[in-house]
Amino acid sequence: MIIYIDADALPTIAKDLIVKTAGRTQVEAVFVANKPIKLPPSPYLRMMVVAQGFDVADNFIATQVRMGDLVITSDIPLADEVLTKGAKVLTPRGEEFTASNIKAKLNARDFMESLRGTGVLDPNQMGGQKPYGDKDKQAFANGLNRLVRPNLSPKNNPS
Repeated sequence: MIIYIDADALPTIAKDLIVKTAGRTQVEAVFVANKPIKLPPSPYLRMMVVAQGFDVADNFIATQVRMGDLVITSDIPLADEVLTKGAKVLTPRGEEFTASNIKAKLNARDFMESLRGTGVLDPNQMGGQKPYGDKDKQAFANGLNRLVRPNLSPKNNPS
């Protein structure tokens, strides 16, 4: 398993949890962003800086991901694409996207996008994401542990 992280808008708390999990479980984590992110030295952490541009980081992740990998992202179209390759998807807020829920998420996203595009929904009246809090951190930590732990070999299992 490799953990690919859509890191352009990743909360620092989530980054720190991924760093700790990668070291503890000895699973490689690849942070993908269009600017460098400071990571501690570790054989399990890698920073991949991609070019500026719309969906460049997403496209890199989509081409690299393989069955059994884990992708950390809030991007619903990217989640849909990597799920078809047999990867798992977890948002930084701890929500797991699966084959059974991704189409509804994608439809809702597309519907909201069409409302914004037609002017029915004013983007300035929308609230945006709420601040990243303790509940988000706990949900993400639990999801990350649940999705990475089953992939540990007996040699790497710390329990």
